[in-house]
Amino acid sequence: MSEKNASTQEELGGSAVRPGAATIVMDGAGKARGGRAQNRVIMAMALIFSIYGAIGGRLVYLATQEEPEATVPAARITASRPDLVDRNGEVLATDIKTASLFAEPRRIVDVDEAIEKLATVLPDLDYEQTYRRLDSDAGFVWLRRQLSPRQQAEIMALGIPGLGFRTEKRRFYPGGPTASHIVGLVNIDNKGIAGMEKFVDDQGLADLQATGLAVAGHMEPVRLSIDLRVQHVIRDELAQAMQRYKAVAAGAIMLNARTGEVMGMASLPDYDPNNPVNALEKDRLNRVSAGVFEMGSTFKLFTTAMALDSGLVKITDRFDATRPIRIGGFTINDFHGKRRVLSVPEIFIYSSNIGTAKMADVVGIEGHRNFLKKIGLLTRTPTELPEVAMPTEPKEWKKINSVTISYGHGVATTPLQTAMAAVAMVNGGKLIPPTFLPRSEAEANEIATQVISPKTSSQIRYLFRYNVEKGTGGSGSRADVEGYFVGGKTGTAEKVINGRYSNSVRFNAFIGAFPADNPDYVVLTFVDEPKPEREGIGATAGLNAAPMVGNIIRRTATLLGVKPEFSHESKALLISQQ
Repeated sequence: MSEKNASTQEELGGSAVRPGAATIVMDGAGKARGGRAQNRVIMAMALIFSIYGAIGGRLVYLATQEEPEATVPAARITASRPDLVDRNGEVLATDIKTASLFAEPRRIVDVDEAIEKLATVLPDLDYEQTYRRLDSDAGFVWLRRQLSPRQQAEIMALGIPGLGFRTEKRRFYPGGPTASHIVGLVNIDNKGIAGMEKFVDDQGLADLQATGLAVAGHMEPVRLSIDLRVQHVIRDELAQAMQRYKAVAAGAIMLNARTGEVMGMASLPDYDPNNPVNALEKDRLNRVSAGVFEMGSTFKLFTTAMALDSGLVKITDRFDATRPIRIGGFTINDFHGKRRVLSVPEIFIYSSNIGTAKMADVVGIEGHRNFLKKIGLLTRTPTELPEVAMPTEPKEWKKINSVTISYGHGVATTPLQTAMAAVAMVNGGKLIPPTFLPRSEAEANEIATQVISPKTSSQIRYLFRYNVEKGTGGSGSRADVEGYFVGGKTGTAEKVINGRYSNSVRFNAFIGAFPADNPDYVVLTFVDEPKPEREGIGATAGLNAAPMVGNIIRRTATLLGVKPEFSHESKALLISQQ
């Protein structure tokens, strides 16, 4: 070792240091500072480990917990309904399975993104409403009920966390609007809210649904009285009539004259129960059972039957229709007056207001009102359909009321109850409540009320046929169908506009029966505010409502098993000899 290196070693206290090595001074203060730094590192590491340990523990806890199920009220899932079928077993309403979209808001990661994606499939989705539902702590919210299979598939393809589907029951109506006012419809929860759907609920189905006992496959179909083929024809004829006569509405009903069964009934405009977006609009009212109208000259049928059945008037009697009747400041005149003495049959076929008013006067005010009440024209019609209106009448009957009511002004009735009363006039005098359920003739006879004599009924059948038979000059000749001996009565009623009767705005009706000698069925049609079919002709019931009845009979008679009979003899004469 050189003197220089030795000297340096001695200066450093005898400690040798290799060249290039770091020099560490180990005194007491240095040792203290190093210990504190080491403690801080250990504490920091401990804190970090504890935080991550807590997070890990929470994750383990959450992973071991069962996810809470989003639950739907049981009634919404299990509520089933029986099929509704026509008298031949054709399905009118049935349950089908459909998917409904729900969300669990706490699982939605990005509400805005979720709504934007959903809007690509459901463009009508309400953004604000949906945002409020998803931006909440709720465990379950409905987003859209009753999706189509395509919508369900497209939403699933979006892959949005927190959305799911539940299988629900949806009511499906294969015929669409064909029998909408009879069948009715259900709400989003499959509860009947109109028509026979509501009737079924009111008979105990709602209670079964509430207890979870309404299970698909355990309920027998509910058979209705209507014939779907007849129903289709009726609605089709109404649609054509509305277009042909540029009317605001039209309706028709066919009743079995022996049982009171409704074979078909339609009112236009109507709605599609599969998509009832316009079902509650005013013009979609079921005018046949829930609308009341002054039925015009069809009421002469009842006035004539009343007069004949009272025994105070004979069918051979004659009444002076030469001059108008003036009473209480009003003038009663004939539309196409003959200005001569008329027999009872002539009063009927020429639809004389004067002659009819004089027949009512023979019976008297009290007798007149009692008769209309007896045949069901002043009380609500008893039937299964919930939508049935109450008729209207004057608070106090005076002579002027009796006079105008005799030819169909002053009392407003539903077409349904008018048809019911007409059935009693031609079936031997038996008033039978109409029904939308199957009923046998024996069952009908048990609940029927004899309101006029069989003799009077026979005379009415004669007048019916006489009014339609070709060559008699009757107002109903356009309702005739060869081979079926149609009989009937027209009714052209002026509507009240701004508190006054208008001679240019009408409600036209026709009541027909076939075969007239022993009717199987009664058909009533009406057309609201019809216009002339072409220039140069009028718009009376004989020109529009009567042909509608003829067309319905022509298209349905063979379907109903009514065989045509061809004879050159006058059927009216044969009936009069019964």
